[in-house]
This record gives sequence, structure tokens and C-alpha cells, in this order.
Amino acid sequence: MPHKFRRFLVVGLLLTSSAFATDCPSHYAAGQAPRILNDKLARQTQELCFQAFAVMHSGVTRTPLWSAEHLTRDNIDAARTLSRENSFHPEPALLINGRAELKDYSRSGFDRGHMSPNGDMANRTSQYESFSLANMVPQNPQNNRHIWAEIESAVRRLAVKEGELYVITGPAFLGQDLQKIGNVLVPTYIYKVVYSPRRQQAAAYFIQNADTSHYQTLSLSQLENTLRIDLLPGVSKRVKDVAMALPAAGGRGSGSERYAADKSAAERGTPERSAEPAAQIKKIEKDLLSKLMDDVLKMLVNFVTNLINKGWSHV
Repeated sequence: MPHKFRRFLVVGLLLTSSAFATDCPSHYAAGQAPRILNDKLARQTQELCFQAFAVMHSGVTRTPLWSAEHLTRDNIDAARTLSRENSFHPEPALLINGRAELKDYSRSGFDRGHMSPNGDMANRTSQYESFSLANMVPQNPQNNRHIWAEIESAVRRLAVKEGELYVITGPAFLGQDLQKIGNVLVPTYIYKVVYSPRRQQAAAYFIQNADTSHYQTLSLSQLENTLRIDLLPGVSKRVKDVAMALPAAGGRGSGSERYAADKSAAERGTPERSAEPAAQIKKIEKDLLSKLMDDVLKMLVNFVTNLINKGWSHV
């Protein structure tokens, strides 16, 4: 059987807070897949093992719950020589009534956003597999093409520097009023977990699925508490509680204070909007008013000066 069509499936009804026996151990740190602690998330799930990554797919959201990779320096070096070939396709290993179709995304206003990115794929087989809709979520186009692409590039640079990383990428469905395109649920946030075996450190990028350049850097514990998924069960609590320093991704990152406000707003179904644009507008208005007053004052001074000069000229 050709490799690109070989899939190993595990029915997700077995997923509980107990340990999950993965068929794709090479893609996970310590060979241990994440554990879903939220029973609602565990419904209709299947594990898919691909050549370069593993996916836990949800038939409820019709997206991955996560996509996991073992990134190495050699793989990234090989991926850099590979041109992109778009080959978006529905996942043949999934039941039709539980998977995304190309028509779900058509004219939706959302990109088909890779979780394990094409740019990480070292050969044509893994590249083709990365274009499976089982590895996609509906993603804001500006987010996908700009700040998220920069986050992906930053992680690749870090993997080259470290030699290897374990990376888990996935969506977060926070709030009550979630949007759908066709039959596919739209995530409100997207995350990317980075774990360095060499440093024994981990952290996560966490970003709203919107046209934004703002992202948060979270500890693994913060993210796991939000998602109710034990993302790295083979990693100690000490590692999870302290966020490693992640490389900047061109946007503006911040810490847990901002994240707490965003999370609270998202849980109400009304994600908080940054107050910064309003503050910037007020500053611009203030600066313009100040400049206008200066200009008026200069005109008055010049006018009075001219009057005085004309008066003295007639004396």
C-alpha cells in the first residue's frame, strides 16, 4: 500500500483522562500523545498517523484537535529545498459524515490553515499529507498569511538552533457563540506548543483567530488548564509551570495578564478587543489639535506683527 495512503486509526471513544496508547509515538515527546480531559472534546475522535506528523481529528468540529510533529534540523534543511505544491484534499481515512470537505471552505472568507505547516515537510509525501483537510482549521486570512506564518518560521529557526523540537499545534474553541463554515467549526484561538528536549523547557504561542498581530506566550500549564488537554503527559509539572523564552514572531507578544483578559472575554462569547486603536486615535487627535493651535497662534503673531510694522511705518 502506498505510504501516503497508509493511516492508523484509533477510535476516540477510548479517550478519557486515563493514558492514551498512541499508534504514532515517534511524533510525541517521550512517545506519549496528549490526553483529553474534557469528555465533550473526546467524542468522535480518531488518531491519524502521517509520515511527518500525527493528528487527533474530531468528527464534531471536523478539524484536528491537535497536530503533533518532531521537528529536526535535518528535516527543516530538506524542507527548505522543496517548492510548495498545493494539494488540498478531504481525508480519505475519515468517514464522510465526520470530515471537512473542500466545499465547506469555498467562499467562506477563511483560509484552510495548516496546523502542521507545509514549510516543515521534508519530502513530497509528507507535503501532500499536510494538505489533508484533517490537518486544517478555518483561519483568518490575514492571521494565517502574516503573524501565524511568522510564528511558524520562528519555530523552524528555533528547531535548527536546538537540533530538535516537539511541536503541537491546534485550535481552541472558547466561548458560547461559535461560528461554522459549512459543517466545520471555526476556532476562536490557535496555539502552538514548543518543547525543547535539550533544554527541558516548554512554552506556547497563543493567538486569537482574527486579523491581529498580537499574541501571548504562555506556560504549558496555563494552556492546558484552558484547553483541558494534557498536551505533554511525559513532561514534569516543573517544566510545564515555567514558560521558556520563545523567539519573537514579528508581532507583539505579552504575558499572562493580557491572556487572562482575553480568555475571560472569549468565554463570554465576546472576545475582548484591544483598546490600543482607540488610544492611538485619541493621541493623534490630541497631536493634531496641538499642532492646529500652534499654527493659529503663529498666524495671530504674524498678523499683529504686520499691523504693528505698518503702524510704525506711518509715524
